[in-house]
Amino acid sequence: MSLSASDTILTALPSPLRTALFVPASRIDRIPKALASGADAVIVDLEDAVVADSKDTARAALDVFLTDHPNARVLIRINDATTCWHEQDLALCRKHDNVLGLLLPKTESAAQAQQAAATARVVIPIIESAAGLLDLAAIAAVPGVACLAFGSLDLALDLNLHTGTPGTQTILDQARYQILLHSRAAQLATPIDGVFQDIGNPDALKNVAARSREMGFGGMLLIHPAQVAPVHAAFAPGEAELAWAKRVIEAAAQSQAGAFSLDGKMIDAPVILRARLMVSQAEN
Repeated sequence: MSLSASDTILTALPSPLRTALFVPASRIDRIPKALASGADAVIVDLEDAVVADSKDTARAALDVFLTDHPNARVLIRINDATTCWHEQDLALCRKHDNVLGLLLPKTESAAQAQQAAATARVVIPIIESAAGLLDLAAIAAVPGVACLAFGSLDLALDLNLHTGTPGTQTILDQARYQILLHSRAAQLATPIDGVFQDIGNPDALKNVAARSREMGFGGMLLIHPAQVAPVHAAFAPGEAELAWAKRVIEAAAQSQAGAFSLDGKMIDAPVILRARLMVSQAEN
């Protein structure tokens, strides 16, 4: 059976995509370490991690690295569509087959996503502004978009939120809901949540990641290799969850009815599908 266009896009990405680790393009010596970190994907960052005066130098160094390391498969966060570096970054992505796709920061319109998708690479728009939220439906529907990512820090800045407050958390969760809703409506892969800045607090990171999973997100953007293990642990089904899922699958295989009772609770098709997904996630 041939793959549809959307299936082809999804198979270009690592699965599952729980962890996507940033590494600065200005420090290409760190790329092999990032690839060995256990992260599901590595994002070489040409945007925020590289100061303006070093953009061209970093891009040239990355060009050499990708040429010399054809088996190093990475994502690239390019500079946004309003910058003077955008077209050159796109040209770099087109040049190398080992570039899995690109992250498009500050995506604010379907036209920007379409321009990026013309590189024939997978595109992951980062939603981090009011304008991006308002055009979510059109952005998510662009052919070539595989999933959405949430830029929570930039959105907080754009909306003049007070970081670390309950009010800010409420507003950011509203944005997460919109991203999740439009991802599902467009049949995209589950979205990726934003970064957690406190590198030295793995317990807090695990709690944040577990909450993202509860909200339906598939993974997180990371800024340090030490964050990989806590996030993987948070996105894995717990032992009790996994045991329940296996019991549901076993009971479904033995049942002759479309719905049945297990431990006093009704089990039907959506519950069985959820159990199968949970077991699949654990196996990966």
